[in-house]
Amino acid sequence: MAGRKDKSHSARVSRVVIAIAIGVFLGCFFAFFYPHGLLRSDLPLQNRRLGKSELQVQSSSPCESSDRFKNLKADVVSILGKNSVLEKRIKDLARELKIVEQLKDHAQKQYLALGENHKAGPFDSVKGLRTNPTVIPDESVNPRLAKLLEKVAIQKELIVTLANSNVKSMLEIWFTSIQNVGIHNYLVVALDDQTEEFCVSHDVPVYKRDPDTSIDSVGKQGGNHQVSALKFHILREFLQLGYSVLLSDVDIVYLQNPFDHLYRDSDVESMSDGHNNITAYGYNDVFDEPAMGWARYAHTMRIWVYNSGFFFIRPTLPSLELLDRVAARLSQEKAWDQAVFNEELFYPSRPGRDGLHASKRTMDMYLFMNSKVLFKTVRKNLNLRQLKPVIVHINYHPDKYARMKAVVEFYVDGKQNALDHFPDGSE
Repeated sequence: MAGRKDKSHSARVSRVVIAIAIGVFLGCFFAFFYPHGLLRSDLPLQNRRLGKSELQVQSSSPCESSDRFKNLKADVVSILGKNSVLEKRIKDLARELKIVEQLKDHAQKQYLALGENHKAGPFDSVKGLRTNPTVIPDESVNPRLAKLLEKVAIQKELIVTLANSNVKSMLEIWFTSIQNVGIHNYLVVALDDQTEEFCVSHDVPVYKRDPDTSIDSVGKQGGNHQVSALKFHILREFLQLGYSVLLSDVDIVYLQNPFDHLYRDSDVESMSDGHNNITAYGYNDVFDEPAMGWARYAHTMRIWVYNSGFFFIRPTLPSLELLDRVAARLSQEKAWDQAVFNEELFYPSRPGRDGLHASKRTMDMYLFMNSKVLFKTVRKNLNLRQLKPVIVHINYHPDKYARMKAVVEFYVDGKQNALDHFPDGSE
């Protein structure tokens, strides 16, 4: 009898233990997989809200739905507009940051080079100074121009062109392409009253110099080469005021902002008249003179000239000296300004002559493209046709206006055959 009681008691205890174990297991299971409980109090509320919303939509009239759609559409358009403004601002800030970083890097290099003497570093770690210090601005040189440049220039940089009424049609394409790209820091130096009036009527920043008989006579009546020679004299004031200038002829179409593609590590950055890698950037040319026998071969270095119609020049002493040298020679010699510009930049010091110690950089020939590269090479190559240059300079061809319009049609309007009917050269 006692044994039965013990067995019965033991069975009850076992059942209780099993029940407790199952309860603990189920508690752990639900606590792990359903931490917020099996029935969430917010679900019915959501369902109730959804139902109410649906009822509101169903009960709203077609007129109210239309107004709602219009409001939403207006909000979307407004947001897209704000987004484009923000994107442009971000792009502008990125460009300004890049310029500031470049200037900071230049300043550090100048400090190292001009400060205390220092030891040379390990092999392949020594870098010389490429950028000369900028001059101290002197606003007394031209107070009127100084005030204008404060309004027009961005980060003390701007595009400058010289123009008279002889190039009015090309000038219009020039500043229209600049405006379409979104460039604001540009200026036309008007050489006659008609050009000044034309620019004012088109809201183009313009500057007309104070009367100067020797310059005005050339500006009003001179051809392309004579006007081109004036720029070296006029540019001097911009540099003295502390501004970097991207000097531009009017036979140029702008397709991107050039200030986004400058290095600013040299006194002069210029586009090249070269038409491939070796002519644009220089090559080792072997001169053969059989009469010399064993020494018949002589190595020479060659590079095609810089284009004096498109170059970026910083306000440094070597830059000012370059302008002075070119202007002085052009006033005394009957010479082509581009030839003199390159001779002064590249000819070394020699007995009886001190060379110009100016640093220089050649621009990318596919970004800063001359018309020989475009019409002889790029337009015939399917891959190169996909590239979008920063500018195209119609410097190799006399039919400038027609080719400028064709460049706009090809790169801006997307007319794929716009360039096809022109010959490679001039006829």
